[in-house]
Amino acid sequence: MSRILRALAVCALATPIVLTTAAPAQAATLSMLGADVSTLQRALDLGARYYNASGSAADPYDILRSAGVNYARLRIWNNPASGYNNKAKVLQQARAIKAKGLKLLLDFHYSDTWADPGKQFKPAAWASHNLSALQSDVYTYTLDVCNALKAQGTTPDTVQVGNEINVGMLWNDGKVVNNNFAPLASLLKQGYNAVKACNASTSVLVHTANADSLAHARWFYDGIRAQGVQWDMTALSYYCAWHGTLTNLYNVITDMRTRYGRPVVLAETAYPFTGADADSEPNVINATCDGIPLTWAGQAQEFAWVQNTARNAGAVGVFYWEPTWYAVPGNGWDPANINGTGNGWDNMAVFDWSGRVNPNIRWTP
Repeated sequence: MSRILRALAVCALATPIVLTTAAPAQAATLSMLGADVSTLQRALDLGARYYNASGSAADPYDILRSAGVNYARLRIWNNPASGYNNKAKVLQQARAIKAKGLKLLLDFHYSDTWADPGKQFKPAAWASHNLSALQSDVYTYTLDVCNALKAQGTTPDTVQVGNEINVGMLWNDGKVVNNNFAPLASLLKQGYNAVKACNASTSVLVHTANADSLAHARWFYDGIRAQGVQWDMTALSYYCAWHGTLTNLYNVITDMRTRYGRPVVLAETAYPFTGADADSEPNVINATCDGIPLTWAGQAQEFAWVQNTARNAGAVGVFYWEPTWYAVPGNGWDPANINGTGNGWDNMAVFDWSGRVNPNIRWTP
């Protein structure tokens, strides 16, 4: 996820896909009730305060746990200019997460900055590397970070090899061009092997923002499967302003689960609680969906509906993206200018601009 509205790759199929009645759900509950808290450490370092529904100051992890969260997601960038979301900061935050009894999902971007459907920049240190060198880079870096987490007693429970890799990662070497998935597959295999070398029981996710259509999702996951890529869970991003109706989401989740025989998780979702803006950075999303207003109650309702849809379709988890990222000066969008940029997500967090949690928000099994 990034602040730029992404253009999703459109890939024509030989025959049209006909939506039929979805197969019965296989998961009775959502076992992964997640929150991406990647900006939280920076907020706390800047002195941000968080308050529970009663208005009392509290640890943000405790507030999230009280709302039902049992899993935390952290992104990792190779060498960001901000000094945050790098290996050292991830190790620090992982200790806090595990100390609270939460499970950990580690999200490798393989970049020094945002990686999403519209951009997948190589880290500066890998900029001149060809595909063969990048394969070694992915394996070595993934194993190093995972082993460092393991050594301090915070082994990740789940790892994403790439973030929203709709048309590949580590462009241009790992980009899917002319339906050629071989370069990307070679990188995904190295990431998978590194995670399993670190800890065989850690699950590996392959994550795209392809919840918008069966055509996009099948094109991608069929493509990597044909190349022999292994993965344990299929992960999707779903933002209703970009990815369509809940009915469509239900069909995509059900198809992914039955077609590939792997559990499905929504690795990202969120909804605004207001259309107002807390700072000079324009909001990323101001649109309403499903007739739901941009209010505290509306945000909680839409999130509940997304969870219900995922659960009914047989998914095993839903992660809210950056619920703690309210407008704190110095915690900006751009890692190259973290102090000089604002927060385009301040209306999407589940904490208001003074740090008080939405009293209605719940993560529900």
